[in-house]
Amino acid sequence: MKAIAYSIQPYEKESLILANGKKHDLTLISNELNDKTILFAAGKEAVIVSNSDLLDIPLLQELWQKGVKFIIIRSNETARIDLTTATRIGFKIANVPGKDQSVDAISRSIIRNLNAWEKGKCVGSACCCDKVYDLASKKKVNLNHVGLKECN
Repeated sequence: MKAIAYSIQPYEKESLILANGKKHDLTLISNELNDKTILFAAGKEAVIVSNSDLLDIPLLQELWQKGVKFIIIRSNETARIDLTTATRIGFKIANVPGKDQSVDAISRSIIRNLNAWEKGKCVGSACCCDKVYDLASKKKVNLNHVGLKECN
């Protein structure tokens, strides 16, 4: 899977590279995800963000238009992602659940999520989508009420 990780700190790089084991095509950049750096997400299937990256409606819409379908936040927090809008657009969203928030545990969780999505599977307890939307009854949603175009 092609993925880009934004806001990567030097101490995170080695751990993520080792956890990946050359399985996924990862791009690691230290820049935060914003309207100026979103262009780097073009052609990627997934974005990996930190707690400092804000994923609001305009940014989510632009990510979707660039072909991104998956979002992973490197934390058990999700407050800086508009989960309702992201889920309604069609994104699959995962976090790093659990008490172990060490760099190595986060890196392993990220790669597990990418592996699961690549195989078309759910990411289990890391899934954030079902926290705001019943995926079992997911239907095409009219997004005009939040200012978004329909996404396919």
